[in-house]
Amino acid sequence: MATIRYNAPDYYQVDELLTDEHKLIRGSVRDWVNRAVMPEIDDYNHRHEFPVHVVKELGELGAFGPYIPEKYGGAGLDQISYGLIMQELERGDSSIRSLASVQSSLVMYPIYKFGTEAQRMKYLPKLATGEMIGAFGLTEPNHGSDPGGMLSRITDAGDHYILNGAKMWITNSPICHVAVVWAKDDAGVVRGLLVERGMEGFTTPETHKKWSLRSSSTGELVFDNVKVPKENLFPDIKGLKGPLTCLSSARYGIAWGVIGAAMDCYDTALQYSLERKQFGKPLAGFQLTQKKLAEIITEITKAQLLTWRLGVLRNEDRATPAQISMAKRNNVKMALDTARESRQILGAMGITGDFPMMRHMMNLESVITYEGTHDIHLLITGNDITGESAFT
Repeated sequence: MATIRYNAPDYYQVDELLTDEHKLIRGSVRDWVNRAVMPEIDDYNHRHEFPVHVVKELGELGAFGPYIPEKYGGAGLDQISYGLIMQELERGDSSIRSLASVQSSLVMYPIYKFGTEAQRMKYLPKLATGEMIGAFGLTEPNHGSDPGGMLSRITDAGDHYILNGAKMWITNSPICHVAVVWAKDDAGVVRGLLVERGMEGFTTPETHKKWSLRSSSTGELVFDNVKVPKENLFPDIKGLKGPLTCLSSARYGIAWGVIGAAMDCYDTALQYSLERKQFGKPLAGFQLTQKKLAEIITEITKAQLLTWRLGVLRNEDRATPAQISMAKRNNVKMALDTARESRQILGAMGITGDFPMMRHMMNLESVITYEGTHDIHLLITGNDITGESAFT
């Protein structure tokens, strides 16, 4: 129902702030999601299976690294275009957006930003087409919100490094061809390097029994005395600034993406409430239903304006990590609340696979945790406005 008759909510005419190119890009991604994702994503979710065929299609669509310069296989688009792509993909499913945002912001972006020209030319064009799939290794079994405590290590062994350690909750891990990995060197400084599948001692066990992001390929990155050529090291970036810069880009995409999930839930609930009759009139005619719908569209509208302004600041290279944190935290919570309230409007029907609310709701339970938890982002804002850190 929502796929064929989808009416994207735009209560404040935010579309008037977009260029024709923005709308054209959004339209092409929306059409692809309607055609390739919506009809089958619930089945993949039930089977706990990743729809691997979408990788090539997303590459053809230009959804991988859209803001990367054309020289390296990207489309050279602006940050609002990137946000709109993420929004449409997450309207389909958070797992599809996760695939694209990890590939774009956590793999292609650091290679472009911190890599050598040889690294850019070797990896970026293939990542852009989906010929290669990337993963990002920062989170460890015992170090999530505190990445500075990571235990992964690289040891200088002359013409190569020896990498040991493990990363956990890694999107694309089981299917990746290359991983951007962050580990401490002999001096205890965090460094980034590129680890390729096939390197001896590098394994990627899959994570099973997830209730959330069931259509996403999730796993670990395990390094047992892996020999990594020195030319695979990012040469100049040192410390946590490197991975945190990548996370800012990913969090920005999430802030846009989750609006798509909320819009899908809202549109489905609105249509259902107009068609479903109880006590002789549509559900939409009852005050409590109108209260839910009015509150939801208000929060979606606020999130749309927040991300549009953030996109402008990103285009001008003026958006701060703290501003991005605020948008990520606000919008994910908004989307999760929207999924829950929309589900209630549908009553028991809302828990079935015929409607998207429960799938979005379960997915968003992961999104509210990864790329910085809900509470950590609150403390980032608190630190920014007071100048006092509450992390230690």
